[in-house]
Amino acid sequence: MTRLFTALEIPAAVKTHLSLLKGGLPGARWIDPENYHLTLRFIGDIDGRMADEVADALDRVYRPPFGLTLSGLDCFSSGRAPHSLIARVEPTPALVDLQAEHERILQRIGLPAEGRRYVPHVTIARLRGTTSADVALWLAAHGDFRVPRFDVDRFVLYSSRASVGGGPYLIEEAYPLAA
Repeated sequence: MTRLFTALEIPAAVKTHLSLLKGGLPGARWIDPENYHLTLRFIGDIDGRMADEVADALDRVYRPPFGLTLSGLDCFSSGRAPHSLIARVEPTPALVDLQAEHERILQRIGLPAEGRRYVPHVTIARLRGTTSADVALWLAAHGDFRVPRFDVDRFVLYSSRASVGGGPYLIEEAYPLAA
């Protein structure tokens, strides 16, 4: 079984900005900068035949390059407990359309629909035992985070090992966006 997902890579300069946010939050397990990405569609654990079918189907995506901006920080919670610290991504029409196309393609080849609403973000830390008050203080100190717009000229198919999250991730295929 292979665990796959599609994503956009984060440029080195943006990774540097994100990595400077590390620290000062109890219970945070910070993601290594080489593992920062913007997930388009989590696929999950699939067999080799389906993995080949996914890779082939994604090769038919034809979209022009576009720009993205990371603006602001937030956290995801389960119930009352915060579990992930994220950088928000401004949802442009081009990003939303690309993500929706991935969803359609993967459903067409027989994968189940993603049950969660798509919220574009880059995970920067996983949280365990971190209180909502600690997160609120950290966000208040860092919440004005913004990086300059960057260009997106390809998406990738990543594989990962089954783990709690945060990598390491391996690029299985890269798909250029065409002008």
